[in-house]
Amino acid sequence: MNLDAIATAWAPRLLSIVRIMAGLMLLEHGTAKIAKFPVVQTMANIDLSSMGGIAGFFELVGGALLLVGLWTRPVAFILAGMCAVAYFYAHAPRGFFPILNGGELAALYTFVLLYIAAAGGGPWSIDASRGK
Repeated sequence: MNLDAIATAWAPRLLSIVRIMAGLMLLEHGTAKIAKFPVVQTMANIDLSSMGGIAGFFELVGGALLLVGLWTRPVAFILAGMCAVAYFYAHAPRGFFPILNGGELAALYTFVLLYIAAAGGGPWSIDASRGK
């Protein structure tokens, strides 16, 4: 079996793995902000009615939905928008380059989530098992 055949066979599964990991990471952001677990000093005192607190709810619910692959495309699209807003609101004013303004993670999440919104949840998702 050549490398192209292996890559072709694994591409859908790797899409599912990327979706699962993105969901886990966003879920962790949400639990840190909303449930205060794990304790992250920069997220420990977030007012739940602030932009960061509202983002925490999106991360908590959206991360859980991405993790299981339910309503993957719309959820990923909404979360990509949230991450883009986070980048332009919190990071871009600090400078042009993401490596200097601390926005690498928000920018990367934006594009990974846009890809998931376009590609779907992959074969290991509730959406796929429901035939969506």
